[in-house]
Formats: sequence, C-alpha cells, structure tokens
Amino acid sequence: MNTAFSTLIRTASHEQHMEAETSTFMSDLLGGRLGVEAYARYTEQLWFVYEALEAAAERLASDPVAGPFIRPELLRRGALERDLTHLRGADWRATLSALPATEAYAARVAECAREWPGGYVAHHYTRYLGDLSGGQIIRGKAEQTWGFARKGDGVRFYVFEDIGNPAAFKRGYRELLDGVRADELERQRIVAECRRAFALNTAVFHALGEEFPLTA
Repeated sequence: MNTAFSTLIRTASHEQHMEAETSTFMSDLLGGRLGVEAYARYTEQLWFVYEALEAAAERLASDPVAGPFIRPELLRRGALERDLTHLRGADWRATLSALPATEAYAARVAECAREWPGGYVAHHYTRYLGDLSGGQIIRGKAEQTWGFARKGDGVRFYVFEDIGNPAAFKRGYRELLDGVRADELERQRIVAECRRAFALNTAVFHALGEEFPLTA
C-alpha cells in the first residue's frame, strides 16, 4: 500500500515491457538488419494507435482522471503524418493499412477512451513515456541506419520539441500517476490494462516480424 503508484505500474508491467522491447522484429530493426520499408510499415502502424489515443484527447481533457495527462506537448499524430509524408509520399493515406494486430490495439485504446478513463491512462502511459525514453534509441538507430537528418523528417515522431527537459517532464508525469484519482481496486485494474497495452504492442511486433522475416 505504501508503494508509489508510478513505481507499482512500472514494476508490475516490467516483464511485458521487456518482451515488447526484445521482440524479434524490434531487435532486427534496431540491429540494422531490416530495410527502411520495415521502418515505414512500423510507422504506419503507430499512426493508427495514436489516431485512437489523440482523437479522444480534447474530450478527455476535462475528465478528472484522464484530464491531467492530456498535454499538448506530447501529441504525436502531426509528427507521424509528417514522417509518413517523407517515407511514403504526399498520398500516404491512399496506401495506409493496419495489420489485424494493430486494429485490435487501436480498437482497445478507443474503447478505453470512450468508456474507461483509467484504462485510457494506462495506454497513455505505456505509449508516451516509452516514446520519451526508449523511443530515443529508435530515433538514433533510424538516423544512423537510413540516413535521416538528425531529428528531421522520418524521425519527427520521436522528437518532442516542446519538452525541453525530458527527465523533468517524466518526473512530473510520474507524480501525476501517483496522484491519480482512483481507489486501490481501480489502480489494480489500471495496472492490468498497462500489461494488456504492452501485450497488444508486442502482438503488433510479432505481426511485423512475420511480414518482414529475415532471409537466411
């Protein structure tokens, strides 16, 4: 009971977090063993998830549970669309398609956004704090592997221009988690949804791995 909620949610989802980070697809992508097409396809899948997350942001801004987490400096959809224009061309929407695993992930985010603010917070946390942390590794590898300009088109999704001090921002975010308006039972439900979010993300990685297998 004395454990801070931000610590609880991080430690309780650690196993699922590691499974996502060490998926074959992500390992191959970060290891430079896949081409830029795989990176572009991954970026497309992200668009569907963030569309679901951010379509509800304005409505949830006044919600007592989810509202404190709605921060304009976090929003990623515009940056994703700029990256997709760079990767796919101006008509990128014409060829955009979601993998079934991505559809399931985005549908769950949208469901939480409609019906359960606490669940929305779980998905918000797993995505945005991950982008601010491990996402920076992906950005650096993408720049190195495929020659994108540093923090330029192609990797803008990972660039938080309005967050000058990411470490301080993450501390503030964790303080918001510690103060979330939820009783103990609801907090346990949020932790379970956080695990589910990582599992949904891992399923997308597995599907991408099937689409982009390494040839011997």
